[in-house]
Amino acid sequence: MSGSSRPRCSPTCRAPAAPTEGWRVDLPQLFSRYASLTTRRVIGLISGTSADGVHAALVEVSGEGASTCTRVIGFLHETYDAALRAAIFRLFAPDCPASEVCRMNFALGEVFASAAARLAGQHGGLDTVDLIASHGQTICHLPRHRSAETPAGATLQIGEPAVIAERTGVAVVADFRVGDVAAGGQGAPLSAFADWVLFRDAEKGRAVQNLGGIGNVTYLPPAAGLRDVIAFDTGPGNMLIDAVVEAVSGGALTHDIDGRMAARGAVDAELLSWLMQSEFIRARPPKTAGREEFGAGLAAELLGRARKRGLSAEDIVATATAFTAESVADAYRRFVLPRGRLDEVILGGGGAYNATLRAWIEERLTGMRVLAHEDFGIPGHAKEALAFAILGNEAMLGRAAGMPSVTGARRPAFLGKIVPGWRVARAAQDDAT
Repeated sequence: MSGSSRPRCSPTCRAPAAPTEGWRVDLPQLFSRYASLTTRRVIGLISGTSADGVHAALVEVSGEGASTCTRVIGFLHETYDAALRAAIFRLFAPDCPASEVCRMNFALGEVFASAAARLAGQHGGLDTVDLIASHGQTICHLPRHRSAETPAGATLQIGEPAVIAERTGVAVVADFRVGDVAAGGQGAPLSAFADWVLFRDAEKGRAVQNLGGIGNVTYLPPAAGLRDVIAFDTGPGNMLIDAVVEAVSGGALTHDIDGRMAARGAVDAELLSWLMQSEFIRARPPKTAGREEFGAGLAAELLGRARKRGLSAEDIVATATAFTAESVADAYRRFVLPRGRLDEVILGGGGAYNATLRAWIEERLTGMRVLAHEDFGIPGHAKEALAFAILGNEAMLGRAAGMPSVTGARRPAFLGKIVPGWRVARAAQDDAT
């Protein structure tokens, strides 16, 4: 070994004296620029477990943590066409080839990027956007399926963030769930942090109930600190209802519009009792669910049992709807109310617009005021995208937004992976010259 202390370097790795071709992102500058902004314009993106389309919200965000303030500037929902939705649903099949997952990862990246660009174009253009925060599309969620090979469980969301960053030029934070799962958590519900930011109250106890494909609740006791918050999946939201509606309508309908089919049917008490015996429903929090529990497999079994009992299409939809309502109420009785005072329930997600489902939930939650996100000035269809805009803001500021009290993780996890955008790289090069 030479006695010289000079660093050794091969010709291929020697630092050039003059600027090179290509762009370089100054990462400290990327983060310091973002942090220095008084107000940040963030686009949140999500395709939920119902896989019906992309929800996008453009949000003005200021502050961080407890001081976070938000204002929704605009939002849109781009419904998937039948062919794309069918292609997504093929990914849920156990025998789906890896090549199809690979292809759809990039295809959905294009769809998400297009939605972000279209929304930005309505409100000043992509040059005015500081960050895109994309949840992606969950295709498999197995946080409790642990083994020697996967001691923390596993979860997979697609909608390639590198594609979004390339098409828009904007920095992207994505893949929010994996950090929490790696830390031993359930990886869901991730909206609990945003619920705490948006809805906590000094005097009132509140439950924020999402009725997306899966139902989940965030409980905020009066004057809640982060460690006081609990959140968990209550069971099915719209997922089982949608599946049986599509089956009994021969594909003519994808959901029960305004709950009209359920309203015409009669709930089968025996089938409802069987559904409520679900291992997931009985389990204590923390817990999170997906298609593995309440997707096509359960829908097929419910339809088979219902037909043997001679139930009409309306009766089947009514029973599936009652299952969602009863699973919400049961979760509150067993796991929320013992925690403390509950004054208000705030409904969100697509199920909040199902009049029958909402009425049946209200019937079961006596003594509580039932509200909607709109009562707080938040468009209901924008809420989940807004939540990921908030989480993206935390990630860019280097803050761990994971909540062990919610997910059961060993420690607060850093949520999201960051892909720089070329607009920042170009700006950095222009500044240098």
